[in-house]
Amino acid sequence: MGDVQPWHIVVLLVVLFLLFGAKKMPDMARSVGQSLRIFKSEMRQSQKETEEVAKQANDAARVTPAVESTGTTPAADSAQQKQTNAG
Repeated sequence: MGDVQPWHIVVLLVVLFLLFGAKKMPDMARSVGQSLRIFKSEMRQSQKETEEVAKQANDAARVTPAVESTGTTPAADSAQQKQTNAG
């Protein structure tokens, strides 16, 4: 139950043939084929763009040097200098 059997496809094709006629069936098949080709090419292009962005982000993460923390901020350093100069 729920599986598509070969006779389901045959019944579907017969119904489509009766509804649209023999002349429109090749045109419909052609347009479905074109739509699938366009969809596949767009998916490939999207995948390539995603890979390029991921590669650029990965390269940027490698190039950025790590910033070491000295434990003090520039404002704290200047406050210490003022105290030593005043004392």
